[in-house]
Amino acid sequence: MKLDILAFGAHPDDVELGCAGTIAKEISSGSKVGIVDLTRGELGTRGSAELRDKEAAVAADILGVSVRENLGFADGFFKNDKEHQLAVVKMIRKYQPEIVLCNAIDDRHIDHPKGSKLVSDACFLSGLLKIETTLNGELQEKWRPKLVYHYIQWKNIEPDFVVDVTGFMNKKEASVLAYASQFFDPNSNAPETPITSKNFTDSINYRAKDLGRLIGVDYAEGFTSERYVAVENLSKLI
Repeated sequence: MKLDILAFGAHPDDVELGCAGTIAKEISSGSKVGIVDLTRGELGTRGSAELRDKEAAVAADILGVSVRENLGFADGFFKNDKEHQLAVVKMIRKYQPEIVLCNAIDDRHIDHPKGSKLVSDACFLSGLLKIETTLNGELQEKWRPKLVYHYIQWKNIEPDFVVDVTGFMNKKEASVLAYASQFFDPNSNAPETPITSKNFTDSINYRAKDLGRLIGVDYAEGFTSERYVAVENLSKLI
C-alpha cells in the first residue's frame, strides 16, 4: 500500500497530540495516511502496553488512517543507531510516503527529539541504493520522502508554518481522548503526571486556538521544516 503521508510517533498518542487535526483534514481530502509508533509506551506511569495498544487502535479508527503499525522499540531506551534506522527505513520503503511527519525536534520527553532525529535520518538513508532491506523475503526499492515535517509537542517551539485545522478539532480531541488511561480523569486514583492535569487536556484546544488566531482562523497546528517551505505563488498563502 502506497501512502501519501506517514506519521511517526515515539509513543502511541504522540501523533494524535501533535498533528491529528492535520491528518484528519488530509484524509477528508482523499489522502492516504498511516501511523507508525516506535514504542508501545510501556514506561508510561499510567496504563500498560496492552492497554495502549487498544487505545491506539481506537484512535486510528477515529482518524480513519489506512494503517497503523508499532515497531516495538524499547520505550526510553531506543537509540538512533543502525539497527533502529534500518527498521524505520523498512517502513518508509514499505509505504513509500511523499510526506513524513515526526516528533518535535526538541521536547521535555527524551524520546521525542531522539525519535525525531531517528526518523529524519532514516528518511535520508531510505533513498540510498546501496542500503539493502528486505520485507517478506523480497528486496525493497529505495525510497526517499519528498518532505519531512516535525510537529510540535510539549514545548512552545516557533513553527515554520501552520496548517488551518478548523472543522477538524473535534476529531483531533476525540482521537487524543481515546487514550483514556493517559489523560485527565477526576475519578482516577493513578499517580499524577505532567499530562494528566485538566490544564493539559484543555491546552489541546487553546494552543490550537492561539495558532489559529495568528493566521486569522479558528484553529491551527504548527510544524517545523528541515528545509525552506515553498509555495506555488503568493495567492496560496492565507
